[in-house]
Amino acid sequence: MQRARHSSRSSARRSGTVLAAGMLAALLTLSGCGAADDSSGSSKSAADSADNKAAAPAGRTGSAGGESDRGATDGSPARSTGSPAPTTTHVIRKASLSVEVKSVPKAAAAARSVTEDAGGLVANESTDRIDDLRETSHLVLRVPQAEYDGVLRKLAGGGKLLSRTSEAKDVTDQVVDVESRIATQRASVARVRKLMDRADKIADVVALEGELSNRQAELESLLSRQESLKDRTTLATITLDLAEPEPSAQGTDDDDPGFVDALGGGWHAFVTMVKWIAMAVGAAAPFLAAAAALLLLWRLVRTRLTRRRTPRAAEHASVPPETPSAP
Repeated sequence: MQRARHSSRSSARRSGTVLAAGMLAALLTLSGCGAADDSSGSSKSAADSADNKAAAPAGRTGSAGGESDRGATDGSPARSTGSPAPTTTHVIRKASLSVEVKSVPKAAAAARSVTEDAGGLVANESTDRIDDLRETSHLVLRVPQAEYDGVLRKLAGGGKLLSRTSEAKDVTDQVVDVESRIATQRASVARVRKLMDRADKIADVVALEGELSNRQAELESLLSRQESLKDRTTLATITLDLAEPEPSAQGTDDDDPGFVDALGGGWHAFVTMVKWIAMAVGAAAPFLAAAAALLLLWRLVRTRLTRRRTPRAAEHASVPPETPSAP
């Protein structure tokens, strides 16, 4: 009888050990499945229930079911969750303006002042000079969504509006999706941390550390995306291009030309003609100088030749002709 009892106790102990090992393997398997199916939610529920059974005391619940459990314990009725709370609309707004102004520096300073008064900021600004006559400026402005329309009106009224484009994109679904995935990923990271606290084997610790690193990296990526969406939906982007009118366009606004304009045009034509004549004379000066030198040399040679011929002719005229002698 004692041997039978001892064998039955040994078999019961072996059964308990096998059952404990099976439960630990099931916990590790469920935690791995929860990492792959966090977005769907079905495996997450199974892993949460397994973790709560293994580690959490009875009566501990999540944030979603806490109110109903407390209501049941305190005797108060549980709150109804039939209709979800209304979701705030998240919109990304962009606009581009091209304005012609008389002075680009003054218009750029006015645009900066309007943006700062609205609680915005100048994200980027660049100014270029064209043909040393006029300037152009490119500004990227970020303004709050509530001040978007008012800032647009003020910027468009600062000069002659050449072009205007605007765009609005609703990203409410993306914001809600990212928030839901962040909550799920945080819960997943918390589950892996709990399993690491209970792990007593090096192999299990190493595997859980790798899984925790992957889940934290994905969580950081989701947080970065959430921050980008928050920035773009909180501040609207306005691209402003400022340019001064061309010189020919400035003259079209003047009145018809008068006497002073005609006098100025005649003087300009006279000065231009004198410049061209001076340039022509300057270009021909070397040739004229060479021709004058040749002419002077030719006159000198001719004068000398003439002087030599004159004495010879006089001598020839003074000698009488010889008379023939008588026979």
